Amino acid sequence: MAVGKGSQNEPQFVVMTYTPKETVPHLKHVGLVGKGITFDTGGLNIKTSGMVHMKCDMAGGAAVFGAMQLIADLQLPVKVTAIVPCAENAVDAKAFLPSDVIQSYSGTSIEIIDTDAEGRLVLADGISYLIKNYQPEYIVDIATLTGSSVGTLGYECGALFTNNESLSKKLQDAGDSVGERLWQLPLWDVYRQDIESDIADVKNYSGKPVAGAISAAKFLEYFTKEHAAWAHLDIAGVAFGDDEFAKSKHATAYGVHLLTKFIENL
Repeated sequence: MAVGKGSQNEPQFVVMTYTPKETVPHLKHVGLVGKGITFDTGGLNIKTSGMVHMKCDMAGGAAVFGAMQLIADLQLPVKVTAIVPCAENAVDAKAFLPSDVIQSYSGTSIEIIDTDAEGRLVLADGISYLIKNYQPEYIVDIATLTGSSVGTLGYECGALFTNNESLSKKLQDAGDSVGERLWQLPLWDVYRQDIESDIADVKNYSGKPVAGAISAAKFLEYFTKEHAAWAHLDIAGVAFGDDEFAKSKHATAYGVHLLTKFIENL
């Protein structure tokens, strides 16, 4: 709600569920969360370059929608709950401000350092809602979250964050098999200081020009309630690309096949 305050378009919180028709013993339950920022100006911390491409900031949400369609079409024997929090981060007199302290769904207070670090805010609520109301066995969130991930890995693969090595291998193996590669980056506790706030439970941006993808992942981790099998995929560098048959940049659909293959292999 805070992220979407400056837009004429009301924020939407989309919840989808899929249950296989046939009874399955020991039915696995996967939770997906996709960032659905339909356009990102950066808010009052307005973007100074690259804004024309910010229609792609819903690519994580789109990947979740696409994966859910495929999973249902294939009738995979896994229960899936998917959440896509959608908002437009616009510049307006009503827009949320740097220095604001907002309340999250989990009850955690968040100090806003940068209104352009908005994706992690909607993902935090999506993760919290999923855990509180559905308790899935696995959680994977996917988002075009940080330019830092592009600076680290370029346009060749997505960044993977998880403390569950078995889940990491499953996701990387699924990605390798479909040509949507992932590379794991650390979630060491030393990075926790990047989200510590003097006036709220956490802050949404470190203020540092380094380790941006990691501090964003540490922010999300805070809202997982130490879930044993959570992974975060930062796909900022692979959601939009060039093609020899296209005159301009276009969506790649990265994540649709990856998420579907991961769930199929569980």
